Amino acid sequence: MLLAEAAASVPSKFHTFDVFMILFTILILVGVVRLLKSPQKNKFAIGFGVVSLLVFVVSDYAMIMNWFS
Repeated sequence: MLLAEAAASVPSKFHTFDVFMILFTILILVGVVRLLKSPQKNKFAIGFGVVSLLVFVVSDYAMIMNWFS
């Protein structure tokens, strides 16, 4: 009940942390691209980076859809 009242009192769904989420996503993307371009491939690092990138892209998508709902 209190959570619903607090959510209803907030006029904007945009938060300052949203900017950091997008910046972290861009940073992970740059890291994955650099790993893929390197002559010596580290498969574990590439896999970890791709999984992290997918998690952040999905969370960014959910965050942005929340702005418009």
